[in-house]
Parts: sequence; C-alpha cells; structure tokens
Amino acid sequence: MKKVPTAVLISGRGSNMLSLAEAAAAPDYPAEIVTVLSDTPDAPGLERAAARGIATGCVDRAEFESRRAFEAALDARIRASGAEILCLAGFMRLLSREFVEGWGDAILNIHPSLLPAFKGLDTHARAIAAGVRVSGCTVHIVRPAMDDGPIVAQSAVPVLPDDDARTLAARVLEAEHALYPFALDLLASGRVRVEDGRCRIEGARWPDGRLASPLPCDPLS
Repeated sequence: MKKVPTAVLISGRGSNMLSLAEAAAAPDYPAEIVTVLSDTPDAPGLERAAARGIATGCVDRAEFESRRAFEAALDARIRASGAEILCLAGFMRLLSREFVEGWGDAILNIHPSLLPAFKGLDTHARAIAAGVRVSGCTVHIVRPAMDDGPIVAQSAVPVLPDDDARTLAARVLEAEHALYPFALDLLASGRVRVEDGRCRIEGARWPDGRLASPLPCDPLS
C-alpha cells in the first residue's frame, strides 16, 4: 500500500513520536514517518527516532532572530522530506497563522485533556483542582489559537480519589500512546472530513474497549 509521508515535530523525549513510529512500522498502516524534527538540539527524542532508523534533524529556534525566519526554515525542512502530514508530539511552540494555514487540515496535535477543557499547560493539576471525575486526551487538527481546532478523536480516563498530577499524567499518557496512532490512521487513510469546523469520521474502528470517540464502526460521527 502507498503510505502517506508524515513528519513529527518534538521538543523533548518523544514518547508519542515513538508510538506513532511503532504503529507506522506495520505494513498495513497508512502513514510512514519520514522525519522527526526538533526545535532544540538536545531533545532526547531525536536519538530515540534515529535508533529506529528515522531521519532526524534540528531547526534550533535559538539560531534565528525572528519567529518568521525560524518557521520558514522549519517549513523548508519539513517539505524537503516529502511529508504531507505533520504531527506535533510535545512540540512546545505555538505556530503562526501563516504556517498553520499553509498546511491546511494536515497538522495534528495531541493535548492531555478533553478539549476544550484545560487548554495550555499544567492540565493534570488543573483538572484535579477543578474536581473533575474524568480526564483524558484529545487529538485535533491544528488551528492558529493554542490547543484549538476540529477534534479528530478523544480518549477518557478516570480521575481517582488519590490522584496527583504525576499519577494522572501517567494514566493519560498511556491513553495518548493508543489514541495518537489511531487518529493519524484516520487522517492518513482519508477518513477525516472537516465540515463547519467539525471533523466527520468515516468508518472509525477503535482498537480496544476503552472509552473513546469515535466509537467502533461509527459510520459517520
């Protein structure tokens, strides 16, 4: 099968990048990770990607005088790889409107909350402080505003009475590692349509029994 070339942007350890790479190694997975790029040269995820035989690189934000120059260099590196989809996986920079609009509906991001709740940082501590009983993670198509855009998929996890930010983060991260490959599969296989600011998903098949949306065999959600 023809796989859709995909780039992954990271700033740190790259655990979600690895979950994508592991999924993409399957012959029947519709995306191929062609490059992993970081905005910081010491991101541990670069070594982890290289160990899997994935081309890596760094576009160091500190080397550029302006955001515009940085994004121009980043965009050039991504496009040189042949990537048609861009996945943000712990990439800690807000991309400009010009950059985002240049990629249309082809940028995915994963966020550790059930958006639109708890955008931004410190999501787990904020969720616990708010007293919510359910948290989780969201994969969405990127728009210029922070943690904003049409939602592709979400997965929920319980917030337990004795949770702190660390224990909740670990439970959410486990859900992230399943959800992100699932969402990239949907986008790369052409099953995602954006209509009126919402994602319409065709033929979604969630791989296990956890609480998530789209649900298995949901023809149009």
